[in-house]
Amino acid sequence: MTHPLHVAFIWHQHQPLYKSRVADGEYRLPWVRLHGTKDYLDLILLLERYPNLHQTVNLVPSLMMQIEDYVEGKAMDPYLKATLTPIDQLLPETKEFIIEHFFDAHHRTMIDPHRRYSELYNQRQTNGRRWCFDNWTDRDYGDLLTWHNLTWIDPLFWDDPEIRAWLDKGQDFTLGDRQRIIAKHREILSQIIPKHRAMQESGQLEVTTTPYTHPIMPLLADTDSGRVAVPQMGLPKQRFRYPDDITRHLRKAREMYEERFGVPLRGLWPSEQSVSPAVLPYIAKEGIRWICSDEAVLGWTLKHFFHRDERGTVQEPDMLYRPYRLATDNGDLSIVFRDHRLSDLIGFTYSGMDAQKAATDLIGHLEAIARKFQNSDEPHLVTIALDGENCWEFYPQDGIPFLTQLYSILNETPHIKLVTVSEYLDKFPTTAEIPSEQLHSGSWVDGSFTTWIGDPTKNRAWDMLTAARDTLARHPEATEESNPEVWEAMDAAEGSDWFWWFGEGHSSNHDAIFDQLFREHLIAVYQCLNEPVPDEIRRPVEIHAAKGDRAPEGFIHPVIDGRGDEQDWDRAGRFEVGGARGTMHQSSAVQRLWYGYDHQNLYLRLDFQAGIKPGIDCPPELNLLWYYENHSTFNSPLPLVDLPDEAPLNYHFRHHLGINLLTKTVWFQEAGEHWKWHSRASRSSVALDNCLEVSIPWADLQMEPDSQLRVVAVMSDGGRYRQYFPENALIPVTIP
Repeated sequence: MTHPLHVAFIWHQHQPLYKSRVADGEYRLPWVRLHGTKDYLDLILLLERYPNLHQTVNLVPSLMMQIEDYVEGKAMDPYLKATLTPIDQLLPETKEFIIEHFFDAHHRTMIDPHRRYSELYNQRQTNGRRWCFDNWTDRDYGDLLTWHNLTWIDPLFWDDPEIRAWLDKGQDFTLGDRQRIIAKHREILSQIIPKHRAMQESGQLEVTTTPYTHPIMPLLADTDSGRVAVPQMGLPKQRFRYPDDITRHLRKAREMYEERFGVPLRGLWPSEQSVSPAVLPYIAKEGIRWICSDEAVLGWTLKHFFHRDERGTVQEPDMLYRPYRLATDNGDLSIVFRDHRLSDLIGFTYSGMDAQKAATDLIGHLEAIARKFQNSDEPHLVTIALDGENCWEFYPQDGIPFLTQLYSILNETPHIKLVTVSEYLDKFPTTAEIPSEQLHSGSWVDGSFTTWIGDPTKNRAWDMLTAARDTLARHPEATEESNPEVWEAMDAAEGSDWFWWFGEGHSSNHDAIFDQLFREHLIAVYQCLNEPVPDEIRRPVEIHAAKGDRAPEGFIHPVIDGRGDEQDWDRAGRFEVGGARGTMHQSSAVQRLWYGYDHQNLYLRLDFQAGIKPGIDCPPELNLLWYYENHSTFNSPLPLVDLPDEAPLNYHFRHHLGINLLTKTVWFQEAGEHWKWHSRASRSSVALDNCLEVSIPWADLQMEPDSQLRVVAVMSDGGRYRQYFPENALIPVTIP
């Protein structure tokens, strides 16, 4: 191999606009401030220790604006307001807010390591919120307010004498302590943009940006583009078609970038890696030279499915690991496509592994790719692009041990070279070309736009946005110069984040606030135009109530201890079972079934009725059966007696995991010829305390990535059938 394997890491740093337009500019949520103290500066300071390693960081304009507001003391959020309020002046509703929200952090990595913070958390989890409200003293509130702000300071800064003194003190904090901690937040925030500029000037970093408020550009050009990937998609009643808005978002982003970094903008992270032929000329017109998207978009574009072996290595590396040229009337663009799996390993899986093993695993994947090119004289570029902030909360010490191990190995590995995208393109001009009209219209999520449009609730929000944009179009006198406020509000409402949280697919305990912020931006559009605000904008886009059955909302990494930690399973899929579904459903000792996965394991959890004892109140055996669609394999009937002749119990299955709930032992079987079951080794883990938790390694199933499978859970007693769930269904899973 003539060239080393070039690797471009691109870290995407983004927050939506949290500033309210109807509440004196107060920030509704604190995430710019908190992630600013924990995730943006330390990431590049760690990299700076290894000058030979080059990377790219994408800073979204809406994030940079809000960082600057906090630095200048212009931003106030409810968490900050509560923190700076004397304890004896806290109102009852503020105390309730503190009890509910000042544990907003991953407890295993950010709460449990700190004795006093963990003590308060366990009091709330064990005794409940009402008990805390009735029993906590001023000291408890003061310590909780302090610890929430302290734990969001990145461990990289803990050698600061002031920060170390607070960590050592641990309790009995004063208002003065809290004021100085907030001053420390601002001090860290103030270094973020200047440090990125300095490292770009040194050549170790390339800083890129995104359209102004992170809109989905193809949908601004035409919401009908949603049907490119999903032809039968249900669309909003009103078609949104304002391609000129793309020009405004790109121009404002470029101007903001160049004002802060003093050089022309070269690279663009299209919001949600969303691209389409329609947006390319607008990007090129701004002088931008390259963009990035996802391998799914490349696959759709080339009408090719990327196959991976059992370790996840792409079998057609020449197609994925190279930039492509896109010709437009305004000049050429280069586009790179990220390796989706490698990006997800960092974003969702390695946090649950030992730091050294995780780093070695990633290096192993890169070396496997390099071996694919050992007889090639051509250069190749592997792009790893992902969210640069949210994943680190789940890593021990905010990812410092993992990144340190990774960078240390890469620093001593000459056949793998970390580069910025621009320096690679400067050295190796793009040769492969994709006709611009052939580029697929899609995003990093399954190569489609279904995360932002198509769901009835998302479509309702689009109709509200279209009505506001049409109203603005009827006011030609409202230019950016004469009425800048209305355009700022319109830009904010066009951001992608609101649509992400609407409807099915994603949920958080802040859904109602995102709903409110979206509508506040729209309200401001009408108010700036002296137009009446439509009644529907005064009402929530959707009812934010607890939902029943749901699909998984992301990867999970639960600790298998039988306790059902709420944060471990918050993104898992769920089926309501038995009495939890209401009186029309069969009675069941099992109330709820949870399921989820990461790149290593499939996870299942059963919640029982309180006080249930296996073998007495419910059958003592659980059987998990795997059914594979569209796979020619040996299959066998369910190995139980007294089975009803009904679907899915009369299906034939490929794998069977049996669990004895009394002894916590497992047995694993694989179907063979003549409907026989054969015992196989398994590395499954089982724990039963107040719930049952199970992890099953994908390696046990020996199926390729992207294989679709279905799972059913069956209760038995001495090999005799008793019950199955979910009712009239199978659990759908796709191996990542």
